[in-house]
Amino acid sequence: MTDFLPSYVQGAWWTPAADAKGTEVRDASTGEVVTRVSTEGLDLAGALDYARTTGHSSLAGLTFHQRAVLLKQFALALTGRKDELYALSARTGATKGDSWVDIDGGIGVLFSYSGKGRRELPNSRVHVDGPVEPLSKDGSFLGRHVYTTLPGVAVQINAFNFPVWGSLEKFAPAFLAGMPTVVKPATPTGYLAEAMVRILVESGLLPEGSLQLVSGSVPDLFDHLRLGDLVGFTGSASTAESLRRHEAVQTGGVRFTAETDSINASVLGTDAVAGTPEFDAYVRQLVVEMTTKAGQKCTAIRRAIVPASLADDVVDAVRTRIADKTVLGDPRAEGVTMGPLASMAQRDEVLRQVQRLQDAGGRVVVGTTDVPAVRHSDGSTGPAPDGAFVAPLLLRFDDASAEAVHDVEAFGPVSSLLTYSTTAEAADLVARGGGSLVTSIATHDPAQAVELATRIAPFNGRMLLLDRDDARSSTGHGSPLPGLVHGGPGRAGGGEELGGIRAVLHHMQRTAVQGSPEMLTALTGVWHAGAATSAGDRHPFRKSLAELRIGDQVVSDAREVTLDDIETFAHLTGDTFYAHMDEDSAAANPFFPGRVAHGYLLVSWAAGLFVDPEPGPVLANYGLENLRFITPVSPGDSIRVALTAKQITPRETDEYGEVRWDAVIRNQDDEIVATYDVLTLVSKQPAAEVVSV
Repeated sequence: MTDFLPSYVQGAWWTPAADAKGTEVRDASTGEVVTRVSTEGLDLAGALDYARTTGHSSLAGLTFHQRAVLLKQFALALTGRKDELYALSARTGATKGDSWVDIDGGIGVLFSYSGKGRRELPNSRVHVDGPVEPLSKDGSFLGRHVYTTLPGVAVQINAFNFPVWGSLEKFAPAFLAGMPTVVKPATPTGYLAEAMVRILVESGLLPEGSLQLVSGSVPDLFDHLRLGDLVGFTGSASTAESLRRHEAVQTGGVRFTAETDSINASVLGTDAVAGTPEFDAYVRQLVVEMTTKAGQKCTAIRRAIVPASLADDVVDAVRTRIADKTVLGDPRAEGVTMGPLASMAQRDEVLRQVQRLQDAGGRVVVGTTDVPAVRHSDGSTGPAPDGAFVAPLLLRFDDASAEAVHDVEAFGPVSSLLTYSTTAEAADLVARGGGSLVTSIATHDPAQAVELATRIAPFNGRMLLLDRDDARSSTGHGSPLPGLVHGGPGRAGGGEELGGIRAVLHHMQRTAVQGSPEMLTALTGVWHAGAATSAGDRHPFRKSLAELRIGDQVVSDAREVTLDDIETFAHLTGDTFYAHMDEDSAAANPFFPGRVAHGYLLVSWAAGLFVDPEPGPVLANYGLENLRFITPVSPGDSIRVALTAKQITPRETDEYGEVRWDAVIRNQDDEIVATYDVLTLVSKQPAAEVVSV
């Protein structure tokens, strides 16, 4: 008898008893049994508690940057063994191209969040959100928003179509946020998710309790969840709605986000006639979305919305491209470009939904619902009675308002063609999908693109504007990217995944904090004006990261600004703007009392006033941010600058780190002239211990 697929819970691999009831999982092309799946006897409550205790304890000791470095190491571990994953992926019905999207795409998410975590998050455990809110006139009482990690477990329920990407695109932001994960993959392809988790476990890199895997059903999952837990669900809209109604979500405080069915659309502009680059790109993209992963993508194009005058051209072009580019068969056979659906049950379900579309008026104009002849692994061609194969199908609706076409999703290589007469009508057809993950618009007419986009944006989580200028570089209609939001309103689930650091913050709690500058500095690791400063006996630029402290400060001497200084700077830089060179014109300007110094002259002087010029721990000045000029400086005024260590961010993989300095320029009357942040790269160790970089 075929062995059960293991789960990984409470730090160990677990399988049910040999006589447990289970579900057989079969090879999508041949019908051969691959494994059995069951959770009979699994201690789910114990796994969740293990995540909340051991998992949180392991992750809480790591900063955002330390977690980010681990994500990169996870990605490298998977990359080194991805051939194993590709071999298993073929059994799910995925071609090499499909597997690349799933496996390499998932690994790419890990790399992406590793980079984003180190670039966009502090090397700490608390993330500051937005600017300071002054709450008192004297600056002694401030408000700030901070993000801290949720105390529970992130439970991730994934669909069958992307067993690797679907797991990693949820795991990466949760891990970066410091939240342990329990992955529950879909049964038909769960063995590929299990192999991915096994590689990570065997790498020895996973903090204890940070990742667990449950292979099989979890019918009582929500009964074990509580405030602080989060569920990320990918699957059907009906299942999502049922889960959302559970008491744990309704009144128990469990966060629930869903990415579900989506009747996505692709609109062909009226200018994109046959022969134009936009027409060709539209047809190419439509066929790609019908055949990649055999159309088993939540982002696939389900409705091709085209001008009535171009419908026949589109049908002919799609038919030709499928005939020329698509070879249906076992992914292990040479030359196959489209594999089977994930299971026989899924095949039967797709054909049932196709019949519903036909009953509603859809005519099959490309492909056939008959059992297709396919290419087998030995190179022969013929029927595959135990394989879950469905040919690519394009249905045409004469009545674009038919309810079924905007409601029924055949989750396979199936799209429906609808026609429109006006841009407003096209937008209305998109909206009738009830909320989508993505809609694309193929046009080279900016006016038409803008009109469509503004009308349909509220009904979509993402939009792709496709034309000749981006067709070659476009990542495509159906490709969610780590830096962009994946999710959509209404039927699409109303949830949100990915989107860069946004996804990390979904796993954290935003809290408004009120207090003194000293307390907010202690909580956030960011110096706040009014908190303690220290001049010390050494210039801060003489201190390495090991010696520098938040609040270390240098206050410069004053320097007078003369008219000669202003004119010299103007002629040296070429900036002879009238406010600096023409007294009468400057005086007529409501912002200036007369001729004034260049703002950049003052910033340049400020650098000269606060800098310690000798070689030392400060390696480079690599930026200036948030510059604001507040009070004009006239000839005869003087300026001085206060520079305070505001934030210290060691880099985990380098011998140096970043120091953010708060810079404030004031005039002789103590009025603020300019404020900005100076960014420097500083060695971690004192000069005698510095390692060359």
